[in-house]
Amino acid sequence: MSTPSVNPFSETVISSPDGSIKAKIVNLGATLSELWVKDKNGKAVDVVLGYDDPSRLLSDPVHGYLNSIIGRYANRIQKGLFTIPISKNPEQGQPGVYSIATTDHDGANALHGGLKGWDRYTWTPIETAPTSVTYTHVDEAAEGFPGTVKATVTHTVKDDGIYELSIGATASEPTPILLTQHTYWNLDAFETTDTILDHYLQVHGSKVLEVDDVLIPTGKTIDVAGSAYDFRTPQKIGARWEGTTGFSGSGLTGYDNCYLYDEKDPKKTQVSLWSESTGIRMDISSDQVAVQVYSGMGVNTTRKATHGGESKKYGPLSAVCLEQQDYIAAINVPEFGVDQIHYPGRDYKWEAVHKFSVVS
Repeated sequence: MSTPSVNPFSETVISSPDGSIKAKIVNLGATLSELWVKDKNGKAVDVVLGYDDPSRLLSDPVHGYLNSIIGRYANRIQKGLFTIPISKNPEQGQPGVYSIATTDHDGANALHGGLKGWDRYTWTPIETAPTSVTYTHVDEAAEGFPGTVKATVTHTVKDDGIYELSIGATASEPTPILLTQHTYWNLDAFETTDTILDHYLQVHGSKVLEVDDVLIPTGKTIDVAGSAYDFRTPQKIGARWEGTTGFSGSGLTGYDNCYLYDEKDPKKTQVSLWSESTGIRMDISSDQVAVQVYSGMGVNTTRKATHGGESKKYGPLSAVCLEQQDYIAAINVPEFGVDQIHYPGRDYKWEAVHKFSVVS
């Protein structure tokens, strides 16, 4: 008996019983396409970028991974090459070297899973309730990664403005797994401004990973104190913008950096973001050890209706991504001492809680 096909562009809507939060999720990429929360005036606004037509997740030539699940390996793999066990600077053609298609920085790296990462696969909804939806995806040795990985993801909304995401994965043989959700946040919802430079950000991390010109970690860390990296106390994202030149690659201005949390505690807020204009505040806690802060320099696509419609554009700096994850590119950086190889008996898990409130 054949398995019925799943429409990649079908959407599921979930809402909290108290009406404080509502989400819409697309089967393609298990993608969060809308997230509605209340502003300081009690008005519901959509705080994530996206498309009115979900098919544009595939057709838009500016492929921004808008709010999708990213895998099998999020962020970058240097030259698209790695070994198991991991090693420094593996070369093409060497015994035991796996090769993934390079898609970033003019072929210097493989980004977010290669040519066709998990964001471009149709996930199968297996359980739906008024407040949650669970999807599954089977990745059968795609893009050159070894083994088969079976993943599940559950989106849940709860009373008092809570949005939770949990991901689990099992592997049939040793393979690297590093997952995240690539959500583009704008808590102003384009009510008063077109960028996120006036959003306040706080990150409970005193170190970022040092990276080279193509954003591969060197194995060293940078102390954020006294620099434009420092968000330990709340700062506007644009407060020290001129000081970010080179942070996201040679000659580039803006943030695309991996912050290491000072403390791993899934019950504590690790990142906070808020907009003074709408009063919306988001506090994120997760079981991950780091967050990739990306200030959306590459955003360039038309807006959905709730944000002004297709006559307007989501341009650079329209949103910020706060990607909860492990050390980036650790399969190329043995100095980190981080084990991102998963196999039978060593499953992968990822959880994040987003709590929305109104700034007093």
